[in-house]
Amino acid sequence: MVTIEMPITTDDFRLLHTMIRVTDLDKSIDFYTRHLGMKVLRRKDYEQGRFTLAFVGYGNEKTDTVVELTHNWDQKDPYAMGDAFGHLAVAVPNAYAVCDAMEKEGIPVPRPAGPMKGGTRIIAFIEDPDGYKIELVQRD
Repeated sequence: MVTIEMPITTDDFRLLHTMIRVTDLDKSIDFYTRHLGMKVLRRKDYEQGRFTLAFVGYGNEKTDTVVELTHNWDQKDPYAMGDAFGHLAVAVPNAYAVCDAMEKEGIPVPRPAGPMKGGTRIIAFIEDPDGYKIELVQRD
């Protein structure tokens, strides 16, 4: 394998956000804020492009990676999930308790909390209103 040197330093690079397309922005904002405890960091309508961007996350965009929710106003049909995108991951203190709370709220829990296959780390998967998988990773 040949290693190619970058002509510039990457020391100050960082991941800014992950973008997902959503069909009902208000429903998605409710999910990410009320159920996962994120905050709406900013939101803007783009009339000419007929879309809205809402950024949600746990901290300041200057220091933390966030999620960009993109709502295309004319999109009526659900988006195809495809098989390339995997999931978002959120650290939680108790995956069992979070799954119980999510189930009581009617949120799909396709993989209940438990040890990951071949390991000891406790994980679970829930789904947002558009069917995106959210991995809950229990952190002690």
